[in-house]
Amino acid sequence: MNKYEVLYVIVPELNEEETASVIEKFNGIIAANGGEIEKVDEWGKRRLAYTIDYKTEGYYVLAIFSAPAEAPAELERNLKNDERIMRYKVARHHA
Repeated sequence: MNKYEVLYVIVPELNEEETASVIEKFNGIIAANGGEIEKVDEWGKRRLAYTIDYKTEGYYVLAIFSAPAEAPAELERNLKNDERIMRYKVARHHA
């Protein structure tokens, strides 16, 4: 299993419960594809470097996980199709 990290930005309009459910959804996708979450770091609302869809801030979440090689592709597919995600990046974790 490889170690990965995913950083994604959730739209800022969601309330706390909705934001928590989005995070839980993606943690579940990682687990369903044979992954094991090591750490989820919620950075909270931050200003964006540039406007995205007329929004100036977003809710940042960083997750570090171990998973088989196929899992990141499935995670990216789900991140791309969720309208509540503004931006995301999945990369190998080197630490």
